[in-house]
Amino acid sequence: MIDIVIFKKRKLDYIVGFETIGHAGYAKHGEDIICSATSVLVINTINSIEKYTNDKFVMKDNERTGFIQFKIKGKPSKETELLLKSMILGLTMIVKEYGDEYIRLIFKEV
Repeated sequence: MIDIVIFKKRKLDYIVGFETIGHAGYAKHGEDIICSATSVLVINTINSIEKYTNDKFVMKDNERTGFIQFKIKGKPSKETELLLKSMILGLTMIVKEYGDEYIRLIFKEV
């Protein structure tokens, strides 16, 4: 299962980062469309924030375990907030299509 924790700033209602860990287990390695789709959404979001915004962030990852931790330094710009919301929309659609036995979204106030 892939667990994705979305970090939201308490009371200010904006996203400050996320953390992913795990593999979906939907199919064997190299054929798992849920892992693939999740990876594309997450990595594209990080790359887009880096390329199209001036926001600074810290990131840690471990490809073997599927771990990525991504945190914005300071308050995110409107562009970053939109990119993060877009990623969440895509992840939500994967959960709707394939069920929460393969991917789970968790929202956590920080």
